Amino acid sequence: MNNFTYTRASNTGEAIHLAGETGAGKFLGGGTNLVDLMRENVERPESLVDISRLPFGDIHENPDGSVTIGASVRNSAVAGNRTIRERFPVLSQAILFGASGQIRNMATVGGNIMQRTRCCYFYDHASQCNKRTPGAGCDAIHGFNRMHAILGASPSCIATHPSDMCVALAALDAVIEVEGRNGTRSIRFTDFHRLPGDTPHRETELQPGELITSVTIPKLDAGRRSVYRKVRDRSSYAFALVSVAALLELEDGTVKVARLALGGVAHKPWRAYPAEEILRGAPAREENFRRAAEATLAGAQGLSHNAFKIELAKRLISATLSELARKEDAR
Repeated sequence: MNNFTYTRASNTGEAIHLAGETGAGKFLGGGTNLVDLMRENVERPESLVDISRLPFGDIHENPDGSVTIGASVRNSAVAGNRTIRERFPVLSQAILFGASGQIRNMATVGGNIMQRTRCCYFYDHASQCNKRTPGAGCDAIHGFNRMHAILGASPSCIATHPSDMCVALAALDAVIEVEGRNGTRSIRFTDFHRLPGDTPHRETELQPGELITSVTIPKLDAGRRSVYRKVRDRSSYAFALVSVAALLELEDGTVKVARLALGGVAHKPWRAYPAEEILRGAPAREENFRRAAEATLAGAQGLSHNAFKIELAKRLISATLSELARKEDAR
């Protein structure tokens, strides 16, 4: 681990200033991912700016019916919040599917959004990794790639985004609020994380020194009829092979609203817009759910060890939508 300075910021302006002084500063919230990466010498910041005491630790409802979650709110607090559990159960479920209870008690919302891939080649300095060292190559492409991307990948990187929470927020049309030297701005959640292209080391649309302050979920009645499903190698503390966040609202047996996002399949949470278009106005039947799943995976490309994820994702999408439709019929 390299030498670094540590400062605890007393306000947002100070945090942004301190992180930008050297151009190699990092914000420290819960530290559950950043500290791990520093121990492995993957992350080598010159300074750490502790933002844990900034005023971003609340969850509140807004007059327009939206809900704002501060960037410093712990994952466990979001999952257990009554408003979140009642209005957006998909988000509560996704968080509870991720990590261990101890990590959820430490991890923050902002840190979860900013966490980096768990690709084993990214962590291994003996391997070539364009994300860790731009231009080095990607050993995962011809290596053990069972956990890797089947959508949106590139010859430069096939890593997947590890977050469960982010998949739910993508399905919920969340908006990220950030603050930097040039003021504040809002970024649609689905636009925040980048696909790898030929610059996989650039993972988000944040500018240097910008800080996530909150996430806002718009008023969405269909959010109450939502679910998160995750397929993984073991029943606890494992990253997704494939996961699905789904919202479904029916009217007389016809799909009125559909929102669908996938995890474990791409460099970012993958919003399935083609599936939503197919479902909107269609009868809530198994054949239509399967058709939506086929459209979602139409551009998928499997590798030597992960081609099975294509059919797995199709089946999980169809099964998740069928589950929601049955719940709606039972209402």
